[in-house]
Amino acid sequence: MHSHENTARLMPDVAVQAQPHLRGALDWVGMDGIEVPVRFDAGDGELQRANAQVGAFVNLVHPDKRGIHMSRLYLLVDHHLGTQPLSAAMLENLLRAFLESHVGLSDHARLSIRFDALVRRNALRSGHSGWRSYPVSVEASLGPDGFRLELGTEVVYSSTCPASAALSRQLIQEQFARDFDAAQAVDHAAVLAWLGSERGIVATPHAQRSVARLLVRLKEGVPFDLIDTLDRVEQALGTPVQTAVKREDEQAFALANGGNLMFCEDAARRIQLALDADERLADFHVRVEHQESLHPHDAVAYASKGVPGGFGA
Repeated sequence: MHSHENTARLMPDVAVQAQPHLRGALDWVGMDGIEVPVRFDAGDGELQRANAQVGAFVNLVHPDKRGIHMSRLYLLVDHHLGTQPLSAAMLENLLRAFLESHVGLSDHARLSIRFDALVRRNALRSGHSGWRSYPVSVEASLGPDGFRLELGTEVVYSSTCPASAALSRQLIQEQFARDFDAAQAVDHAAVLAWLGSERGIVATPHAQRSVARLLVRLKEGVPFDLIDTLDRVEQALGTPVQTAVKREDEQAFALANGGNLMFCEDAARRIQLALDADERLADFHVRVEHQESLHPHDAVAYASKGVPGGFGA
């Protein structure tokens, strides 16, 4: 007889039949880097398909059990993520299925999903637009204490140093004093021409590409809205990196940098205020990194909502 049932029955299952040489409960067991497509609504009502890397885990509560059923986790991930758009309800159902497939072995389940989402961004002045790719991480867990969902992403922006700007202004003042005699009347046309020359701008403040890494914990029943979170943070900073850029856009970006001088502490507080006003969030964690052009190390600041026992604890 060569039926599938007989073949399966004859195959050894070492994980079940053999006892472990060492006993001990394990915090998490599972797989990471599972390749699977996901469908995700960034908040504009459009479902986009992305290639994701998924981690699927359960704990192993019984010290005398050798292992879990990894193939069950894989098949559940493939079925749920491959057929349904990402949502809080779907992820909770998937984690519940993890636990149902491991009755007697596990009482906690965890899922991580990592992919990139494309968002259309408008130019500052020209009317053009282009695509920005934002990394997205989704962390979901389920246990006796309930279901928890967290969303992570990054915002890249420009930061101009306030100290460097002040020092540059001082040098420009000194150059003006050398080029224009204080005892003589100042000619408007001459000053206007001077300001448009290289002598008029003898120093410029240093700026750097900067990154704000965000992790937000959503309240129960709140849907994903990546674009809303990005908009809040980018508007608070005032200088997000651009896509399509014409000369008028570049000039507007220079103006935005001049009007938004900030240390890393300033940027962290701006984001903190913006996210604190978002009633959808139960908690958040922010890491601001200014990749300095003045020296080889970075300036870094952290901020959180300040929830007792939360990210800031």
